[in-house]
Amino acid sequence: MGDVKKIATRESYGRALVECGKLYPNLVVLDADLAASTKTGVFKKEFPDRHIDCGIAECNMTGIAAGLATCGKIPFISSFAMFAAGRNYEQVRNSICYPGLNVKIGATHAGITVGEDGASHQCLEDVALMRTIPGMTVIVPADDVEAVEAVKAACAVKGPVYMRFGRASVPVINDKPDYKFEIGKGYVVREGSDLTIIANGILVDSALNAAEMLEKDGVSARVVSMPTVKPLDEELVVKCAKETGFIVTAEEHFVIGGLGSAVAECLCEKSPAKLLRIGVNDRFGESGTASELMKVFKLDAQGVYDQIKASL
Repeated sequence: MGDVKKIATRESYGRALVECGKLYPNLVVLDADLAASTKTGVFKKEFPDRHIDCGIAECNMTGIAAGLATCGKIPFISSFAMFAAGRNYEQVRNSICYPGLNVKIGATHAGITVGEDGASHQCLEDVALMRTIPGMTVIVPADDVEAVEAVKAACAVKGPVYMRFGRASVPVINDKPDYKFEIGKGYVVREGSDLTIIANGILVDSALNAAEMLEKDGVSARVVSMPTVKPLDEELVVKCAKETGFIVTAEEHFVIGGLGSAVAECLCEKSPAKLLRIGVNDRFGESGTASELMKVFKLDAQGVYDQIKASL
């Protein structure tokens, strides 16, 4: 996996907005004085009359987007995940989701890979917050290809969508002619028979590399990329549980409330199986480079491998 090209999914988000802007003349983008970081500045350059800088006022930005949605627009609101989901929670819940408005949320700089920005900006609870709100779709793309397709899918579907993008560059995994993103679907990106690693975001790459390490130990690990946390592809989760017996979830998020919790809920109700949840365990992030923090929190390939080996 080391030779593949790497692109940050926030870059993909900006590029996808431009592509969708050409197809949807009613698409508008709102940003909270972060257009250079969220990459919505690319859209602003192409469509200056359809980009609104709301200043450092995410809650106000959300209210504006809600109003635009009632007028037939497709608003995308953009900010760091800590603000788009955290500071903004009440407005997202009551102004967007309660009336079921067609507003999309592009949340960038999520997780510990924000790096040196430290604990205050390393949002590790956004998926948990967003998936509890009725009517909200939650997507965590693994790479550039998936991120672009997720934005396109969000445009095409009616209703609120939360999309989580990262600051750090990640390997392109889905650059295949037969790849097709669909909301609510997971994808087997590596076959295996002894266990299944279900991952999303940057952890898909970690899972694939960990699976290669496990193979050298004689352990056959299937890897599933699960970009949509809500609605979850429960059919695929159950299939993997029945076929491999042991499920591992891996995410750049708290183990509470995110992908691991969604999979656990599914397994408990439909196909009880051994489960290991890999993520951040009830602690805040800390300052450091993205690569350093991935090691500290045991979310790199070695960390994922070590945790699986310990559970075996």
